[in-house]
Amino acid sequence: MAGPARLTVVTAEPAEPAASGASGALTAPSVLTVIGDLLEDIVVHTAAATADWQNATDNSARIVRRRGGSAANVAAAAGSAVPTRFIGRVGDDAVGRALVVDLAAHGVEIHVQIEGRTGAVLVVVDGTGERTMFPDRAAAAELDSISAQWLEGTAIVHIPAYGLVCDPMARSIHAAVRDARRLGSLISIDVSAASLIRTAGPEGFTSMIDAVHPDIVLANADEAALLDLERHPLADITVIKRGPDPALAWIDGRWVAVPVRDPIEAVDTTGAGDAFAAGFLAALITGTTDTAAAVIAGHRRAREILEGHRLAADG
Repeated sequence: MAGPARLTVVTAEPAEPAASGASGALTAPSVLTVIGDLLEDIVVHTAAATADWQNATDNSARIVRRRGGSAANVAAAAGSAVPTRFIGRVGDDAVGRALVVDLAAHGVEIHVQIEGRTGAVLVVVDGTGERTMFPDRAAAAELDSISAQWLEGTAIVHIPAYGLVCDPMARSIHAAVRDARRLGSLISIDVSAASLIRTAGPEGFTSMIDAVHPDIVLANADEAALLDLERHPLADITVIKRGPDPALAWIDGRWVAVPVRDPIEAVDTTGAGDAFAAGFLAALITGTTDTAAAVIAGHRRAREILEGHRLAADG
């Protein structure tokens, strides 16, 4: 039997904490802790729409490798705004070590277990900007027991739903949620992928989320439609992201539409939803008590990611 995974802790220079906000704001504790995947994204950009690809032969493409994983993307996007901590698992290989170094460079404190093979996601971005993803999570899905000490000082624990679908990761996350609750943290869940809902079924997926009792749930329009979120919000704070269209925020028992300011045409939407989560949660932690204002902060952070992808494509 293999021994326990090696542990690595990388402490980054923390972001400066924001000044205390209005009464009831989340000002102390002040850390955003994100639990989930740190993977390598292998991104294939094609000029043609998916329907126009030539099967069984060559198609021209531009291929980029970069750090990925929904949880890691959220942590990287939040690291400059609030003290941010990432908890996950990578392989005992050069790719995993490089990903840890890259994430730490974004100001993120990292706690990772190291064993096995680092996971990867093949992301195919067609000429319309739409993505098709082929994940191989490998070591990331084997996340084992999480020390309660890694959760100290946490205002919000954010968990992409990928982490809830299989053990040992799901079991480890549920235990961490119980520890976080005892420490006074709020719990945020990102629905993450329509495919997860289709696999589990809407009722099964809803039960999986309900078992965590989240305070915050984030979903995109496709995920929200499958779960009927507009009729049945899953948390006191539920936000439906709708691309360039106004987001819907469940506030005080009613839906509020929050427009996207200065929307841009996306050439690659990879990571935009994660950046939204980072901006939204960071706004709450730094004292924003207006959910709509936090949504605007999420839109702003997502736009920065989309602009970065556009500049990369132009280059």
